[in-house]
Order: sequence, then C-alpha cells, then structure tokens
Amino acid sequence: MKWAVVTGASSGIGLEFAHQLAERRYSLLMVSNQSNELVAWAEKIHERYGVATIAHCIDLTAPDAAGSVRGVLQANGIVPEVLINNAGIFDFKKVEELGKRRIEVYIDLHVRAVTMLTTEIAMMMAQESNGGYILNMSSMSCWMPMPGIAMYSATKAYIRTFSRAMRVEMKDYGVSVTVACPGGISTSLFGLPEKWKRFAVRIGVLVTPHTFVRRAMRKMFRRKAQYINGGLNRMAIVAVAMLPERGRLMIKRIGLDRQKKTDK
Repeated sequence: MKWAVVTGASSGIGLEFAHQLAERRYSLLMVSNQSNELVAWAEKIHERYGVATIAHCIDLTAPDAAGSVRGVLQANGIVPEVLINNAGIFDFKKVEELGKRRIEVYIDLHVRAVTMLTTEIAMMMAQESNGGYILNMSSMSCWMPMPGIAMYSATKAYIRTFSRAMRVEMKDYGVSVTVACPGGISTSLFGLPEKWKRFAVRIGVLVTPHTFVRRAMRKMFRRKAQYINGGLNRMAIVAVAMLPERGRLMIKRIGLDRQKKTDK
C-alpha cells in the first residue's frame, strides 16, 4: 500500500492534493488544524476512492508537531512515498501591524514545520529502496520583497532555498525534493470575492486548484527541481525584480496606507 502525507489537507490546495493522490491510489495521512473539516473529508475520500485515510488534527506551529506526525506514521507502520508540505497562511499587512504572535506563526509554520517535516520524513523515505517524493509549497512572491507581504514572501523564500539545497543532499538516497512557486490560485487564501476569482480564472490571471495540483504533481513525479505555473508569472517575476524602490513605495501608499484608512 502506497501512502502520502498532506498538510493543510482540509481545504483549498491541500484538499485538492489529497483528492488527486487518492485517484492515484495513495492512502493518505491528512494533517490540518481544522478538526471537523479534516475528519469529514478523510471519510469522504475513503468512501469515494476506496483508499485508507487517517485524519491527524494538529497545529503545525506546535513545538513538536513534526514529531507528532512521525509518531502517527510509526504507530501505523507507515513509511510514506509522498510528502506534500502545503499548510500556510497569508496576510496583506505591514509587519508592525501583524503582532508578535502572528509573526511567530509565519516562522513556526513556514520555516520550522516545513524544515522538520521535510527532514524527518525524508530520512524515513531514505530507508526504502524506492526512495520518495517531497513537494514543498513556496510562492512566486519569494522573489518579491513587496510591502504588505514581507513575512509571507520572506518565509516562502526560505522554503524555496531550503528545498533546492535539500534536494541535492537527498539525491543519493533516492528522495526527490521539488519546490512549487505558484502565482495566483483561485482559493480562499487571499480573500478575493467569488465573482472576482471566477473572472480572474476566465482571463488567465488565476488558475484553479485542480489544474495547479495536476501540473505540480506531474513535476514532482518526474523529479523536477522547481515548478512555476504559467509564462505570465515567470515574466512577472522579472518585472517586479526590476521595479525601483519608489515603485514599491507607491504600492505601499496606494495599497497598505489606503487600506488602513478604509479599515478605520
């Protein structure tokens, strides 16, 4: 029996990964901090695809969250073939407005949890003759030091750099590490109204979770190093990198400062 671990598996892209892995006959350890949704979806996926599912509700910002996930795997005699590190958060706010606890969540979730889960599960995979596949979710914003997303883009940059280096370290063990750096995806993460999401998908600014996940998994199973969805997003990376500081300051004034006035 083939097993996969998916974090953030109760909604959005993580849930789509769970569906598409189940279609490929992978049994699933589904991880999330949304208990009710997680259990419900684990049951539905089991019934729909006939694969085994385990719902493990845990806050991945907890100090030994990776150890808890590893403990569930060991207790069930599971060495996963696939790990999808998908759980994440997003805000469009100045760093000073986030508050200490929210800043810590970014670091704990995007840095520590991804690092420890990747490391511990990669070493479990390394003991198997067929190795394994790891997909870590970064973001196109990892190349974009923009006001309002400082913590998001900085921690996503860490995920990309860590994944590219870890990929080389694990090559001799047969464990492939792929990093996905998506542009816009039509999920609830960024808080867009439904009508705007549908419009953005129609004109190609956003892609659906189904399309993104299908393509990202194809890259992962082909043992590719990195996946960025869409030529438009690749061009945007270059364009933003060339943006002078006064351009970023304009974005701050138009976006962040105006938003703060509106909130008041």
